[in-house]
Amino acid sequence: MTPSMPRGRLTAAIAAVCAAMAAAIASPSHAALGEYEASVAVDRAHMHATLSTTTTQHFTVHELASPSHATVREYAAPSGIVFAVAWQGRGQPDLRQLLGPYFPQYADALAKRRARRSPVTVSLPGLVVQSGGHMRAFAGKAWLPAELPAGVLPGDIR
Repeated sequence: MTPSMPRGRLTAAIAAVCAAMAAAIASPSHAALGEYEASVAVDRAHMHATLSTTTTQHFTVHELASPSHATVREYAAPSGIVFAVAWQGRGQPDLRQLLGPYFPQYADALAKRRARRSPVTVSLPGLVVQSGGHMRAFAGKAWLPAELPAGVLPGDIR
């Protein structure tokens, strides 16, 4: 302990440094496009959401409902890969989290758009994103065309 710093402040400073180091070392893991569905539990905790799961013949839907009235649905193929996500709620979700490794492609395509206030449709060879809405009412979906299971159409993602 240094003579110029009270003991309580020193303890708080050490705790803050330890927390910052732990945050820097830990890499967040979220279920995102192209990743495995096992990490849906991390998204549930991150959103403080309830989770309900529905299985169909072609895919599994993990629906996360947050206390802030946001709903995110993550669609997983039988292989366990998340091939689509859909959202609706009062605010825009964290698309960096939902799109995962595909977010840079989305951001680049968005930067090249001329219209700034219209609904967003980004159609790239490996990624499609549709998003729109207005204050307190946003909705959208994103999917990987190459990862759609047999028998699944983009209209099945809601």
